[in-house]
Amino acid sequence: MNCNSVYPIPMKRPSNKARRSAPSIATRGEGPIRPATSLPVVHPHAAGIDVGASELYVCVPEDAVSPGDSPVRRFGVFTGELDKLVEWLQSCGVKTVAMESTGVYWIPLYQKLEAGGLEVVLANARHLRQVPGRKTDVKDCQWLQRLHSYGMLQGSFRPSEEYCRLRSLMRHRENLVDGCVKQVQYMQKALDQMNVRLHQVVSDLNGETGLRILDAILAGERDPKNLTSLRDERIKRSTPPEMEAALQGDWREEQLFILQQARETYRFVERQLAQCDAQIEKVLQQIVVVAAREPSLEPPPNPTAAPTPRKKKERRSRKTGHGLKRDLRAELQRICGVDLTQVIGLNVLSVLIIISEIGVNMSRWRSAKAFCSWLGLNPGNKISGGRVLSSRTPHVVNRVSLLLRTLATAVGRSETWLGIFHRRMKARLGPAGANTATARKLACLIYHLLKYQEQYIDVDTLMYAEKIQRIRLNKLRKTAQELGFELLPIKEAA
Repeated sequence: MNCNSVYPIPMKRPSNKARRSAPSIATRGEGPIRPATSLPVVHPHAAGIDVGASELYVCVPEDAVSPGDSPVRRFGVFTGELDKLVEWLQSCGVKTVAMESTGVYWIPLYQKLEAGGLEVVLANARHLRQVPGRKTDVKDCQWLQRLHSYGMLQGSFRPSEEYCRLRSLMRHRENLVDGCVKQVQYMQKALDQMNVRLHQVVSDLNGETGLRILDAILAGERDPKNLTSLRDERIKRSTPPEMEAALQGDWREEQLFILQQARETYRFVERQLAQCDAQIEKVLQQIVVVAAREPSLEPPPNPTAAPTPRKKKERRSRKTGHGLKRDLRAELQRICGVDLTQVIGLNVLSVLIIISEIGVNMSRWRSAKAFCSWLGLNPGNKISGGRVLSSRTPHVVNRVSLLLRTLATAVGRSETWLGIFHRRMKARLGPAGANTATARKLACLIYHLLKYQEQYIDVDTLMYAEKIQRIRLNKLRKTAQELGFELLPIKEAA
């Protein structure tokens, strides 16, 4: 494929009958898009790119090419052709480029354009798919160029390069953890078919006791007493006689083979997970903190002296599972400027996931409300004819939003002010609504701490309970006043 080919692409000359029956270019909708006369041009040096798996269609302004040349060209997706695409855009005087986020095909092109000094606007495909009659590749790139020249496209969020590297590793780590979980399920299925109920007498099949017993079984040990002697003394879920009864089964050869294969795969994925954690730690050390706080930002005034932040209760770290083996709290505090692990419900792994997805620069969002809206945690506005049709939160595929909603369930079981808030919202909105409301509270806390670089100060539960009581009393007084009554305490009423 010639990367410098100009559209329309030369094709074999059709027969006279075919020429009479084939529609013209204008009939097929392949002609140039007429510019609007009433809209001002915001970006005169804008280009649009339609991204595909095997070819790219690029449209530049008509005055950027020589007379008689087409402003639309087709390029391939190989590295050399991407370099020629960037060179052609630079020769046309293009300064900003718009393209859709199509799968993962846009990532190499985005990096090439960014390295070439061009501003890239990554438009959401859902914002453009509702336009009728623009479903050809040429029309797509022309329409993107036209909308971008009028300043009607809003770019999607993409963190800086160093955080993109961290994000790729964290997403790969998630896939490795899923692989470990799948192998544990295979081992449990093989044990079930041999009627060996090991997973019913230990908390985790992939814990220290469970893995020791599995290795002994694969080594040829079948005596339940010898297998029970490998249990940890701290196990409270079952007694030694119960474990001996659970380890009596039908030792089938084919299921033992499947168990061995799953155990070896689990061991291999665990080694890969350890290597991935080492690479993540290496990337964290390479992140350079530019500034602790933007000079134009000033934190809200606080007339009283801030008390010492409450330290979270330290829990004994587990040696099993798929958590981080090393404590990266100090490294994360250096990058964030604050210790986000002090926030209720957040640990080292969750903070690492959050900063890998959004970075630490909160100036990308104008306010905490805009940040929560980007996460899909704000109520939606669907109003027609002056009537609210729906206020459901929009469907947003966001890993940070999913993480915060997951953490909200655990926060709701804690005896903290945020746990009290979750239980109040659960009584009003139900479990799903309470998770969304609590996740929004956590998002506002994260935004505030990262933007103003202030240490987290926990709210006392008694003070929070008194605040709730004052709100309820004010509401009751207002309701009584509207009904023509006066609200008095019990002693005064007596």
